[in-house]
Amino acid sequence: MNLSSPASNPLLTQATGSSADARSLAALRSTSSRDPKAAIRETARQFETMFMQQLLKSMREAQAAMSSDMLENAGTHMGNEMLDAEYAKQMSGSTGGLADVIARQLERQMGIAVPATAPLKPLVLPAAAGTTGAAAPASARQTEFVQRHTEAARAAEAETGIPAGFMVAQAAHESGWGQREIKNADGSTSFNVFGIKAGGSWKGPVAEITTTEYEGGVARKVTAKFRAYGSYEESFRDYARLMKESPRYGQVMANASSGNVTPAAFAQSLQRAGYATDPAYADKLTRVINTTLRLQRVMTA
Repeated sequence: MNLSSPASNPLLTQATGSSADARSLAALRSTSSRDPKAAIRETARQFETMFMQQLLKSMREAQAAMSSDMLENAGTHMGNEMLDAEYAKQMSGSTGGLADVIARQLERQMGIAVPATAPLKPLVLPAAAGTTGAAAPASARQTEFVQRHTEAARAAEAETGIPAGFMVAQAAHESGWGQREIKNADGSTSFNVFGIKAGGSWKGPVAEITTTEYEGGVARKVTAKFRAYGSYEESFRDYARLMKESPRYGQVMANASSGNVTPAAFAQSLQRAGYATDPAYADKLTRVINTTLRLQRVMTA
């Protein structure tokens, strides 16, 4: 890869085209000829800034769609864009962030020695203007999770009609974005990202773990058997099979086939069908679906 030529470096072209003026582009070209590693780091930082700004923009648009603020005008819109740009700059370039991930990958491709680094640091976005409560999380782990499972989810969408983003989000919720995957006895992953239990009809391998169930709204620990698979793709295929063949999820499938099911409606239909015993399952899943959809919009922008 020739960093001195923007035409041969799509990452450099995209980052500088959105977040740097002509002088910063000239400076970056000069740096790339003297210090390729520094140029990679700066390019990665600019790309992360652009990514974060787009994510903030999507959050504001989602908030605007749910409200009717009479005070919104061209001036407040411009002010919000300037504020988002400043937020994006402040959140970018930190150790363990998205820029580090991009830079390390480019350095490996160019044969530049990559030193050991600290674990990825979560990126926390400020709440959109006019909202209250905790800030919405958007970490490198979440982005990687969505990228890893989207293809399998699209195949399952073709089978069920359930939007791929909804299924990726449910897998994320059930597995804690991949951090709480169900493990086999030897410590390896079962690839069961949907938390599907192994009932009497299941003839495949199982993983037995202690989990939390709710009875009468009261949480208690129980030991249960869960299905184990050979891959994440197999897990998504089995989830699609369960949705299609189990009568209890008939309403879930009917809603999905309508073509305009909302995240909240999908989550509520799953809870009514008894997918989980947690009384707050629908609310929790709805929030994860909205986060996943925002990430997908930014990644395809």
